Amino acid sequence: MPLDRRGLLIGAGAASAGAFIGTQGARAQVYPGQMVRLIVPFSAGSMTDILARSLAEKLREKWGQQVIVENRPGIAGTGGVARTAADGLTLMLTSNGHVVIRAVNRDATFDPVKDFVAIAKVASMPSIMIAPAEGDIRTVDDLVKAARARPGQLNYASAGLGSSTGIAAEVFRHATGTQMQLVPYRGMPESQTSVLRGDSAFCFTFFNVGGDLIQAGRIRALAVTGDARMAQLPNVPTFKEAGLANFAYDAWFGVLGPAGLPKPLIDQIARDIKEALAAPDIRQRFEQQGVNLVTSTPEAFQAELASDAEKYGPLVRQAAGG
Repeated sequence: MPLDRRGLLIGAGAASAGAFIGTQGARAQVYPGQMVRLIVPFSAGSMTDILARSLAEKLREKWGQQVIVENRPGIAGTGGVARTAADGLTLMLTSNGHVVIRAVNRDATFDPVKDFVAIAKVASMPSIMIAPAEGDIRTVDDLVKAARARPGQLNYASAGLGSSTGIAAEVFRHATGTQMQLVPYRGMPESQTSVLRGDSAFCFTFFNVGGDLIQAGRIRALAVTGDARMAQLPNVPTFKEAGLANFAYDAWFGVLGPAGLPKPLIDQIARDIKEALAAPDIRQRFEQQGVNLVTSTPEAFQAELASDAEKYGPLVRQAAGG
């Protein structure tokens, strides 16, 4: 009977891991023993890429081995990680847009949950809803009323259906029961420019992308996600304060590996990442950009991965016309 190719890869990865160390205690001393690749399925300069390069620098110091960040934008980069050997030498740092890959790309040959293992959540970021500085939309309530008064006529911009900010927009529309026309762009700067020009009624952005324009008064921040106001934007309310208590959204970033990665190895990489993120210099660097560095157990992160796929997949699939 022919053997399943993926089964061979997982089996080979497990065998490699066992041969590499023999015991969990030995693994902690010798892993990784050679270069590690950290795949980023986004372009250079993206938030995911910036996080990956900072984390790789710290892991390089700890492991005494090269940790190479490779930018492989799109489904090809993610699919390559799903098919790689489960030996811990190829990892991926991605965003929560990962969970809706199959809702956006129907031809994807992998499952974003079943074909990956969660290792460590590394960061979360408040998303900021922005609107044109000039105009009648000054609050979240103004936007909801305008959308309900003119169903399907208001445009909203997105950095792509599978992006973190794109998911936020769909969660907002679902929470408010509004109908608006999506205008997708290739990234946050482009979608933000659409709002700046007045072509779109709103979009979501992050502070490191739109903070300067907000603080300069060139675009208007309506609300931020999360339970508390951002220190950088103390006058911008949370969605709960803005009257939308049923809107909840967390844009996260985390490290995944291919399914079949041995549990002792998952736990060690998670511990090493947690230690790397505790460094004062990296924490200060990202806090200034509105990024919350966080850690979680692999089990908790795996549960969040599955929960978000179930929660956001149908919303994005519907927006994509599925």
